[in-house]
Amino acid sequence: MIDFRSLKEKYGTPLYIFDANHIKNNISNYLNHFKSNQFKTEVLYASKAFSVKEIYRIAKNMNLSLDCVSLGEMYTAKAVDFDFSKIYLHGNNKSIEELEFALNNNIGYIVVDNLMELEVLNDLCNKLKKTQNILIRVNVGVSAHTHKFIVTAHVDSKFGVMYDSEDFRKMMDIVNKSKYINFSGFHSHIGSQIFDLEAFRAALVKLIGYAKDYNYPLVLNIGGGFGVHYTDEDKPIPFDVVSKTLINTCEEEINKANIKIEKLCIEPGRSIVAEAGYTLYTIGYTKKTPNKEYYFIDGGMTDNIRPALYQAKYDCDIVGKENDIKNHKVTIAGKCCESGDLIIEDYNLPEAKTGDLLVTYTTGAYGYSMSSNYNKALTPAVVFVEDGKDKLVVKRMTYEELIEREI
Repeated sequence: MIDFRSLKEKYGTPLYIFDANHIKNNISNYLNHFKSNQFKTEVLYASKAFSVKEIYRIAKNMNLSLDCVSLGEMYTAKAVDFDFSKIYLHGNNKSIEELEFALNNNIGYIVVDNLMELEVLNDLCNKLKKTQNILIRVNVGVSAHTHKFIVTAHVDSKFGVMYDSEDFRKMMDIVNKSKYINFSGFHSHIGSQIFDLEAFRAALVKLIGYAKDYNYPLVLNIGGGFGVHYTDEDKPIPFDVVSKTLINTCEEEINKANIKIEKLCIEPGRSIVAEAGYTLYTIGYTKKTPNKEYYFIDGGMTDNIRPALYQAKYDCDIVGKENDIKNHKVTIAGKCCESGDLIIEDYNLPEAKTGDLLVTYTTGAYGYSMSSNYNKALTPAVVFVEDGKDKLVVKRMTYEELIEREI
């Protein structure tokens, strides 16, 4: 049980709170169920969901691998001595600086996204005389039922190449001529917040179909995007079902095709941290208009941009009034100078008073990662709670830090 009031007194609000036991249980569930007797398996934590030193320490201690998408994420991983051979670098527009950092730190795999990137990488490998394992991100054309802004596998996506395209043929020509590039397999990622296992199955079948064209076992990385529970509209698939479905599908398909693969990888991020996270606010003013009632909080789109960006939905409670009659239909609005700074709309809650605490659930993914200093808001602190004890893992930004890089 998390004592929100004591955390507010100790750390202030807005405040990101994580249940560390919940995170570790989620990791264990993936590690325990994503296994096969026919090929190696690897679970990568998708950093973009929530990237701070503490989550990397947990990933390191629990033997997870890592999916990074920037030099910043790699730099943070290096700060906790994460094994770079267990890191995969993603991204559709990797800079030379990012690629050189990855190469000089002997990264495990670079997931190449397009033809121009492979040309640049090959030149860098020749220059640095560095051998590098790569996966090629392929667009498998499987479109899952999700928000249009977070679908990544339609044919005109900014991510990946089509397997039967001229660009892919040119990429393989570079690979075949290169002294330093080792083509290890394929990566695919079909979207986020997906509840349809058939979409993952279809994507995996596509990858295995491509693997048949090669005379050595490949690494197949099916990505992530496994859905979580934000509200009762969401029906997430249990970890064991996701894992076993992917493993069984892969085993059946490679046996049918009479091929072997080296390794099957998944990249859960949101499904590891989202439901373990809470955001705590203090309610300030309340307001009634002819058609709406507002509860104003001391945070908003600066600590959770997803409602404005994706029309994401959340559940919430007023701390200590969870069981009170919820007879006020209210909109939870932030303090930013934007009409769209609304965290939750038309939600039933008890009557609120100034100083009440409001907690929003399932905010562990993308809240902190996508936070901003719009309106010169300070980035909130991050606290991990485990076995009744709290630990500060990210300090609240100060006003001095807010302007320290300004000249």
